[in-house]
Amino acid sequence: MNKKLLALALAGVSIAPAAMAQTANPVTLYGRAYVTLESIEAKGSTPVARRTRVQDNSSLLGVRGTEDLGGGLKAFFQLETSFRLDSNDSTFANRNSGVGLQGGFGSILMGRWDMPFKVATIAVDPFGDLTIGITLANNDQGNFDRRDQNVVQYWSPNFGGLTVRLAGTANEGKTATTNPRDYGASLQFTRGPMYLFYAYEEHRDPSATVTKEDGNALGGSFSFGAFKLGGLYEEFKRSAPAAPGYHKRKSWMANVVYTMGNHQFIYQHQNSEGGNRQNATNTAIRAECDADTLGYQYNFTRRTFFLAQYSTVDNNDTGNCGSAGGTFGISTAGSDPRGVSLGIRHVF
Repeated sequence: MNKKLLALALAGVSIAPAAMAQTANPVTLYGRAYVTLESIEAKGSTPVARRTRVQDNSSLLGVRGTEDLGGGLKAFFQLETSFRLDSNDSTFANRNSGVGLQGGFGSILMGRWDMPFKVATIAVDPFGDLTIGITLANNDQGNFDRRDQNVVQYWSPNFGGLTVRLAGTANEGKTATTNPRDYGASLQFTRGPMYLFYAYEEHRDPSATVTKEDGNALGGSFSFGAFKLGGLYEEFKRSAPAAPGYHKRKSWMANVVYTMGNHQFIYQHQNSEGGNRQNATNTAIRAECDADTLGYQYNFTRRTFFLAQYSTVDNNDTGNCGSAGGTFGISTAGSDPRGVSLGIRHVF
C-alpha cells in the first residue's frame, strides 16, 4: 500500500508542473464558419454560363498558444487549418501556421504565413478578401495574395502606431537553372480612425518563363461619423525574357461603408488595366476590367453577421477578372461574370 501511495505522489509531482504551465500559458481554440448561397452567371460566354452554388468562404479552425520564458521573452505557436462547409476536401494545416519568439524586439516566426503585402492590403477591403466581392481585380488578380510556405517573418513592435513587417522564403526549390524565392515588406500606420500603408513584394524565378515579378501598393482608410472610406493603388511588373519587354499591370480600389446601428451598407469599385506585353508600337490590346459590388450586412453580434451582395465584372476583349479558376470560376477571358450572394458568418 505504501508503495502505491509513493507512486501516486511521484506521479503528482511530475504532472503538477505541466498542469500549472498549461494554466499559466493557455492554449486557445478558435475558428470561423462562413458560407454563402450564390447565383452566378457569365454574360458573353458561349453558351452563357449560369450556376447556383453553396460556397465556403475560408472557414477555418485553429489553435494557438504562448509560453512565458522569462525576461520579457515568450514563445508562441499557431496551427490553422481550413475546413469547407460545402464539401470535405480540405487540406490539413494549410493556413497560417508557425512557431516563433516575441519580446521587446518584436516577433520572429518560421512556418507558413500570409505575406506582408496581403496583410496590408486586405485591411482596406470591407469584405475581408472573401465572397464574390473579393479583390479580384487587385493584387495582380490574386497573384500577390500569398500565404507563403518555408517563410521567415519579422514583425516590429508598435512605435506610436507605426509597425513594420519583413518576410523572405527559403529557396528550397532551387535547380540548376532557377532559384525561386519571395521577399516582402510592409509599413503600416494606425492611429484613431486613420490607417495608412505601403507594401512591396518580389518573386524571383516564379516560373520557367518569368525571371522576376514585383508589386508596390499604397493606400489606407479613414472613418468619420457613420462613414468609412478606403482605397488603394497598385503597380505590378513582370520580366519575361522569352517575350522581349515586360508585362505591367496597374489597379486601384475604392470603397465606402455606411453604418446605421446593426446595419451596414457597402459599395466597392475595382479597376485593373494591363498585364500583357507592351511592345515598341504598343499594338497589343491592353487587358482591362472593372468590378462593382453592392453589399448589405446585418451584424447580429460582434461574432455573427448576415451578408447580401450583388457583384458585377466588366471585362474588355482580353480582360479576365473573375475568369475560370477565379472568384466566379465559370467565365472565360472577355466575358462578364456577375452574381448574387447571401451568406452567414460566425466566428468563435
